[in-house]
Amino acid sequence: MRKKEIKIAELSKEQLRELQMIQLDILLEADRVCKENGIKYSLSSGTLLGAVRHKGCIPWDDDTDIELLRSEYEKFAKIFDDATDSTKYYFQDADNTPGYRWGYGKIRRKNTLWLRSGQEHLPFNQEICIDIIPLDKVPDNIIASRFHNLHCFIIRKIMWSEVGKYYDDNPFYRILYCIMSKIPLSSVINHYHRFTEINNKKDYKHIRFMTYPTPRGSDHNGEIEWYNSFTELVYEGKMLRTITEYDDYLRQKYGDYMTIPPENERRNSPASKFQLLDDNSTEGKV
Repeated sequence: MRKKEIKIAELSKEQLRELQMIQLDILLEADRVCKENGIKYSLSSGTLLGAVRHKGCIPWDDDTDIELLRSEYEKFAKIFDDATDSTKYYFQDADNTPGYRWGYGKIRRKNTLWLRSGQEHLPFNQEICIDIIPLDKVPDNIIASRFHNLHCFIIRKIMWSEVGKYYDDNPFYRILYCIMSKIPLSSVINHYHRFTEINNKKDYKHIRFMTYPTPRGSDHNGEIEWYNSFTELVYEGKMLRTITEYDDYLRQKYGDYMTIPPENERRNSPASKFQLLDDNSTEGKV
């Protein structure tokens, strides 16, 4: 299968900042719903890093993430649409959206657009969003953990196959992804749910985000006990929740996280076409 070229729509600094403010609005809505319904969440990944290092969005970042233990995630997924303003927001994941291929959820902001580069052909709505990430238990034993991570890797690649078959640089992998994409998505999602359910019944002490790589050199994303104690940090002038042990989390994930990376190492999630609130759409070029 011939590789398709990726389109990227460039955001101006002003547009990026507006995007971040739309995501902040979504994040504040998620925070409200969680606090009003006793759901425990934490800022995560670059969003948590931004809170600690910049007291807000990382200047070049276009992602916003929160994490919840699986039990809290399921509560959130069940109530969010009924607890929010349905003219503005909605929750999206593999259980309520045909063709959705990720092992985590998103809150979307209606009347916007954010077509991820390479994912334009996927059969579901893609508005500006924040990621809602479930954390699941993983084996504490090193050998068992390695097999578990291999299992997670295979699930992740099957989910990704509908994108990889068009956009992976390696022609062999594109063929392999094409074969994997024939596996019924419903079977993959059902297997993923059974896999997480089995592991979450165990008395494990470690957790991970199942369908995303773990930090380099680690077989997990952290300790389950981290998600028993919470504090708040300033984020764009608002007080938002994070785990108390955020320093341990960030050191495991990023190492020397207070050092700002050079420009060539600053990563984002480009779109091929976007539309901000009350704004004209912008489409990228190959």
